[in-house]
Amino acid sequence: MSESHGIAYRGLRARVRDVVERVDPDALQRVAPATPRWRAHDVLAHLVGVPDDVVHGRMDGLASEPWTQAQVDARDAASAAALLAEWDENAPQFEVLLAGAPDAIAGQAIFDAAAHEHDLCNAFGVRGDRESDAVRVGWDWVRDLRTRGGAPAICFVVETGEQISGVGDVVARIEAPRFEFFRAVSGRRTATEIAHYGWDREADPPLLLAAEIFSMPADSIGE
Repeated sequence: MSESHGIAYRGLRARVRDVVERVDPDALQRVAPATPRWRAHDVLAHLVGVPDDVVHGRMDGLASEPWTQAQVDARDAASAAALLAEWDENAPQFEVLLAGAPDAIAGQAIFDAAAHEHDLCNAFGVRGDRESDAVRVGWDWVRDLRTRGGAPAICFVVETGEQISGVGDVVARIEAPRFEFFRAVSGRRTATEIAHYGWDREADPPLLLAAEIFSMPADSIGE
């Protein structure tokens, strides 16, 4: 359990509010390249829907596609102002829950929220905060996920040094900015983009994907 998760989420929410309030309202109707079945409005609805469901105990199907799509569908007609107001209502209690939850659970929530923060920024053509607490916490969680899941060990070389994730002998040493890895593991980078990272062996882009639910896009999201 760590208070840092609640703090990271609070900072993320402030950044998302700032960017949503600054863009033209029509921008919310753009398709989000990283989530092509969703508009930017839908991404925001999901971000708002997660704390509402968790705080009110609607946990059946947690993190599944039907669970997340229900959040989007329920808010289809809501204005940006209404969505932000709903987030303000539920987020403080959600942040308390994050601070008290096991790191494996709270970290997943931060990873998902941070991914979607940057999906929104990408849809709006805005550069998000790539060094935020949320990115750091989310990246730490997904590295631990690889190890817990018994994935082959990778040595990630980022700005702060080498970080090994996975089990067994290291099968690849790959160098890139931490934010690049953060986006690649959840299917936000093409195979060609990943192949241009600094590999010490023949590039194997699917090796980076964090889970079977993720796949690499055919076209770059232009981030």
